[in-house]
Amino acid sequence: MKIREIMTTNVECVSPETSITDLSQKMKTLDVGFLGVCENDRLVGTVTDRDIVIRGIASERDINSVTAREIMTHDVFWCYADDDVKDVAEKMREKDVRRMLILNRDKRLVGVVSIGDIAKVEEGESGKTLRDISEAA
Repeated sequence: MKIREIMTTNVECVSPETSITDLSQKMKTLDVGFLGVCENDRLVGTVTDRDIVIRGIASERDINSVTAREIMTHDVFWCYADDDVKDVAEKMREKDVRRMLILNRDKRLVGVVSIGDIAKVEEGESGKTLRDISEAA
């Protein structure tokens, strides 16, 4: 099974200059907790609802001036939409991540997959992935 068959496609990129207020609103509108950050049409990072809280609000910064660039995670982990689900699960385990960005062969963001998505289709692999990631946390 290919990862494109189970990925979530309502994924959007935001600019590194996006305010955390706008990030929060976009997450609310899309009903997600994770967004890609793109600059010049390329992925440069990711930002989660947790990043907003921990790196933005809890650090007692001025929430009206904090941008995605200041709170984003710079390590971007991704795979291709035509990669096999088991291969993506293995990569998630190796990188110790709960979500993986999905790109097309032109390296454009087309989706995101979570360990929950994988758990729905790959019982054995997802159990191992979930255990490995949970133990590391």
